[in-house]
Amino acid sequence: MRDVEVIMEDLLNQLGIDLQAFVQAWAAACADTRSPVILVPSGKTFLIGEITLSGPCKSSIDFRLQGDIVAPNSKWTNDKASLLTFTYVNRLIVHGYGQIDGRGQLWWDLFNKKILTFHHCNDLYVKGITIKNGPDKHMTFFKCVGVTISWVKVTAPGDSPNTDGMFFSGCQNVDVSGSIIGTGDDCVAIGPDCSKININRVRCGPGHGFSIGSLGRDGAEQSVENIRVSDSSVTDALTGARIKTWQGGSGYVRGIVFENLRLYSVKTPIMIDQFYCNGNSCQNQTSAVAISDVQFVNFSGTTTTENPIKILCSKSVPCKGIHLENVKLSMAALAVLGLLLLSLSAAVGYKTYNVLDFKAVGDGQTDDTN
Repeated sequence: MRDVEVIMEDLLNQLGIDLQAFVQAWAAACADTRSPVILVPSGKTFLIGEITLSGPCKSSIDFRLQGDIVAPNSKWTNDKASLLTFTYVNRLIVHGYGQIDGRGQLWWDLFNKKILTFHHCNDLYVKGITIKNGPDKHMTFFKCVGVTISWVKVTAPGDSPNTDGMFFSGCQNVDVSGSIIGTGDDCVAIGPDCSKININRVRCGPGHGFSIGSLGRDGAEQSVENIRVSDSSVTDALTGARIKTWQGGSGYVRGIVFENLRLYSVKTPIMIDQFYCNGNSCQNQTSAVAISDVQFVNFSGTTTTENPIKILCSKSVPCKGIHLENVKLSMAALAVLGLLLLSLSAAVGYKTYNVLDFKAVGDGQTDDTN
């Protein structure tokens, strides 16, 4: 088993009481062969700094988040970082009605500080947890295969920068359903080298909708294929369904389906942009990420602009097979009505490792430097 890594540069490299308890509980559970449970109990708030919990472990682990986890109310790292990272852990289950609060207001001008990261975690199951106020992206998934996410809630103010709800990179066979995501950026962002991702029954907004990309920055070769977003809603958002690529890149985006989307006060419900530049000054280039076989089917609702559909394709690598069907959008005079409608809208044989048994305090106040 790889050693548990703990990094807290801005907290004098000292482990706090709660953080030490999480490390010790993880070490015990990861060495257990009987499908153990790590319990974060209800009625408690646990203050932790940056922590990475590593595998491989000797069996599946059930991480039950029933209490709350909070980040320090101070700057806890100088690096690109995630508050809580699981890496190389297969058959991990993270679920419960608890909450992770990133206290992100301190970081919204700095970026690159995440709350919850899964790295090389296969056969992953995440259900029911709440994450709020991320300093940057809330949930990130890197090179994970076989991921199921359901009934997750992610929230941050609509003006909080770069606070994607979920970001995927290098992931395959992913299912996201029954979740509520409202942040200051993409509700779900699908990055490079992803395939076979299914998103359905997700309520998105505020934010930037469902996005593929950006891809191809700095001449990179990157690809995404076989993505479906269906039976979902987007409210008070910059975009609804979007594909964005940089000039100068290569690779492809193909086999994409957006269907049965309800939109309420969305500026640009449908967008393909092969000239994405993120506010920078970009030079025209001939190479581009190829975009083909994209469907926008059964879109209905309201927009805040007279030009709700933008298809911006390269002349040298033009889009192919772009299909729009049954798209019905009106100006946002009916947006208020849309918002009103939207508003109506223990097994035998395992051992449980309660973090309180490892001397966690759980008062949400104990200084991590003690």
